[in-house]
Amino acid sequence: MNALAATSRNFRQASRLLGLDSKLEKSLLIPFREIKVECTIPKDDGSLVSFVGFRVQHDNARGPMKGGIRYHPEVDLDEVNALAQLMTWKTAVAALPYGGAKGGIGCSPGDLSNSELERLTRVFTQKIHDLIGTHTDIPAPDMGTNAQTMAWILDEYSKFHGHSPAVVTGKPIELGGSLGRDAATGRGVVFATESLLAEHGKSISGSTFIIQGFGNVGSWAASIFHERGGKVIAIGDVTGSIKNDNGIDVPALIKHKNEGGALKDFNGAEAMDSKDLLVHECDVLLPCALGGVLNRENAPHVKAKFIIEAANHPTDPEADEILAKKGVVVLPDIYANSGGVIVSYFEWVQNIQGFMWDEEKVNMELKKYMNSSFNNIKQMCKSHDCNLRMGAFTLGVNRVARATLLRGWEA
Repeated sequence: MNALAATSRNFRQASRLLGLDSKLEKSLLIPFREIKVECTIPKDDGSLVSFVGFRVQHDNARGPMKGGIRYHPEVDLDEVNALAQLMTWKTAVAALPYGGAKGGIGCSPGDLSNSELERLTRVFTQKIHDLIGTHTDIPAPDMGTNAQTMAWILDEYSKFHGHSPAVVTGKPIELGGSLGRDAATGRGVVFATESLLAEHGKSISGSTFIIQGFGNVGSWAASIFHERGGKVIAIGDVTGSIKNDNGIDVPALIKHKNEGGALKDFNGAEAMDSKDLLVHECDVLLPCALGGVLNRENAPHVKAKFIIEAANHPTDPEADEILAKKGVVVLPDIYANSGGVIVSYFEWVQNIQGFMWDEEKVNMELKKYMNSSFNNIKQMCKSHDCNLRMGAFTLGVNRVARATLLRGWEA
């Protein structure tokens, strides 16, 4: 099942639990606006190349729309639609005054030079600048994009609208980015894990962790788990997978990676088959990479007690059902990986106020938001006698539905 079908299915299930009117349900599912643009740029060798860019603005009942821009060859309208819808529920779960959006360009960023990426980003911004804005739609980094990408968008947008630091988040600190934003998603994942484990009488210290994906989110989560006494026993990324049942020296692995080393070549662990990573025995499994990695084929063999969805849509609905029957507790993506958008909100607030926070305040406020969201999800689980995924979806969907009705929506 693709991401859009799975997300819509979860939404409809939550809608039934909430008893929403069928017309309101249909209205909440339909995106506010879909944008598709052709981005043609000269390559460094003088030849022309074209890429298709998308921006889906899903809902703005609770505030300006918010969501990342990803550069990846598999970006298409269905995927962007699914992720935009997820952002609507995610921002509502976190109680942020935002709606949801998502964008992307179908390209392989690794095949483009820095100057080609800059030209592509600026052309894309030129095509959508009148449809995004500080109080309209605020992009952020996602897969294949980073703080530099946001700097180019900010600069290009400001040519049309004047200096507008709050038009994007995840910017470099020098251009109004927030301290703590780089680590925010990974740190939020740790706070979420802490809350879930405490609910089951456990803690990070003494628990074993497996992390799939060692990019920004996976590396920060692994680092903080390691600092707090957690034992990271296996890690995998596109370069391979490794394990050490006594615990991987995460700071040493990060140093190895930063020096250009592949995971499989790290001396402090042994190589393992990447197919075995998700089904290796551990307390907590964290998919931190692409969606759909847990499916009906591998779900029956998962040995983790808890799954923290640090990636977007890593668990197919069929896998969800299998894991539930096995008694595996799944903490859903629309809560577990919301640390990034929460600190993006803090960055936006700082930009609008023109007053920047220190990192201690950012991290303290992030923990407060993550803990509050977890407690609200647990309350919805009790009210609707449902699992954590439906607890999160009913929380998010109910907040958006209430805002829509309060603004005067007519059935």
